[in-house]
Amino acid sequence: MRINAGKFKNHNIEMTNLDTTRETSDKVRQAIFNLIGQFFDGEVVLDLFSGSGAMGLEALSRGASRAVFNDINKKALDCTRRNALKLRISDSCEFNNLDYADYLNNTNQKFDIIFLDPPYKMNNVDEILKLIKENKLLNENGIISFEMEKNTKPESAYFEIIKDRSYGIKRVVIYKEGNFNE
Repeated sequence: MRINAGKFKNHNIEMTNLDTTRETSDKVRQAIFNLIGQFFDGEVVLDLFSGSGAMGLEALSRGASRAVFNDINKKALDCTRRNALKLRISDSCEFNNLDYADYLNNTNQKFDIIFLDPPYKMNNVDEILKLIKENKLLNENGIISFEMEKNTKPESAYFEIIKDRSYGIKRVVIYKEGNFNE
């Protein structure tokens, strides 16, 4: 697996090689960045189910200033940490080994971009989005990139869908704050 664009373009990164982790292919990762924007200028990103850290590392390569990585699997998080060390960007990273709900309920950080790629068996899109909304974790004009199984219903009572694309068995939905009456 490699970084697609930016200052680390074509640098190889390690995959987790864990049965519990599903890596986002280079092709789908490139498609996601085509949807949300090719390059960044100092954004803070959260890679909540980080696995190898490919999404957050790609964002840093493209100009994000800081990436927070979280994964409940310590081996996956160790892989993320090794990838950040290899790219010499650990000082721009934070690593957390927590359940996603524990992280979302206990952080006081706000993010410009939140990358979500939970295990498909979780199938709890709206629950995750609700925690992000309730804890006010998305900055104004921030976006959420949510990778899910193609047949998953992406509707949310908390965020507006701005883009929805399918790539093989994977669906990528981009959300932003909506004008909902609460």
